[in-house]
Amino acid sequence: MAAPMELYCWAPGWGLPSVDPDCLTVLTYARFTGAPLKVHKIANPWRSPSGTLPALRTKDEGVLSDTQQIITHLRKQKFNADYDLSARQGADTLAFVSLLQKKLLPVLIHTFWVDAKNYVEHTRKWYAKAIPFPLNFFLPVRMHKRQLERLQMICGENFLENEEVLEKELYREACECLTLLSQRLGRQKFFFGDSPASLDAFVFSHLAPLLKAKLPNGKLQQHLKTLPNLCNYCMTILSLYFPWDEGDPPPVVPKAATGDEAEEDPYKRRNQILSVLVGLAAMIGYAFLSGIVSVQRQVPSQLRPRAINLEEEEEEEEE
Repeated sequence: MAAPMELYCWAPGWGLPSVDPDCLTVLTYARFTGAPLKVHKIANPWRSPSGTLPALRTKDEGVLSDTQQIITHLRKQKFNADYDLSARQGADTLAFVSLLQKKLLPVLIHTFWVDAKNYVEHTRKWYAKAIPFPLNFFLPVRMHKRQLERLQMICGENFLENEEVLEKELYREACECLTLLSQRLGRQKFFFGDSPASLDAFVFSHLAPLLKAKLPNGKLQQHLKTLPNLCNYCMTILSLYFPWDEGDPPPVVPKAATGDEAEEDPYKRRNQILSVLVGLAAMIGYAFLSGIVSVQRQVPSQLRPRAINLEEEEEEEEE
C-alpha cells in the first residue's frame, strides 16, 4: 500500500481545526473529497518540510506549499470536489474565488494583523502562546511583517500612509462581498446545492476565522453575524466535517518514543535542539543590535598604576 500524502498545517484554535485560512482551505477540501491525508497539526512552521504552512508532502511532486497547487494535486489524484459541476458553475467558482482574494482577504489581514487592538490582544497573543519557546519571541513578529508585505502587494506600496481611509475602503468592500455571498447562497446548504465544492472550501476558510475568533475590535464580524445563512453555513460545515477537530490544541503530554516514531524522524531531537539554539542566538543578537544589552570594556584597577609607569618610561626615552 502506498504511503499516504502528508499535510502540515497550523494547529487548531478559536474553535476551528486550524487558525490559518490557507491551511483551513486545504483541510476542508480534503474532508469534502475524502482524500487520505496524514495530517500534522503543528505550531512551528520550521517543522514543515518547506518551512511554511500549509505544506503537502507528495510521492511524485515533492513538497507543495501553495494552496491552489495542493488542491490541483488532489484533483490529479482523483479527489475532485468539482467533478459534477457544470461549465457555468466552474466559471462561477473562479469568479467568486477571485472576489474573495480581492475583497475579503485584504480586510482579514487588516483585521487580524494590522488593527493594533486585535493584533496585540488576540492574534499575537494566540501565536505567542501556541508557538514553542523560544521561537514564540520572534516568529509572531516575523509573521506580522510578512502579512504587512502581503497586504502591500494587494493595496500598493503607500497603503499605510492614510490608514483610516484605507480601513474604511477595505471594510466597505468586504461588507459588500459578504452581502453578495449571502445572496448567492440563499437557502441552499452549499453554494451549488446539497454537495460541497471547492468554492465552499474557500468561502468557509475565509468566513470561519472571522466568525469564531474573539476579536476586541470586531466591526466586520458584527456585519457577518447579521447574515444568519452564512453563519449557519459555517457551523454546518464544522459539525459535518470537523466534529472532533474544534478547539485549541491539547496540552502536550510527554511520552516515550516508539521504534516506529524513531525510524520516521531520526533527527527530531537534533532539530529541536537546533531550533532552541537558533532562537537563543536570534534573541541575543536582537538584544545587542537594539541596545538592550551592551558590553563596556573596563581596565582592572590593579593594572592602572602599571599603565602610568609605562607612559612615564616612554616619555623618559623620548627625552
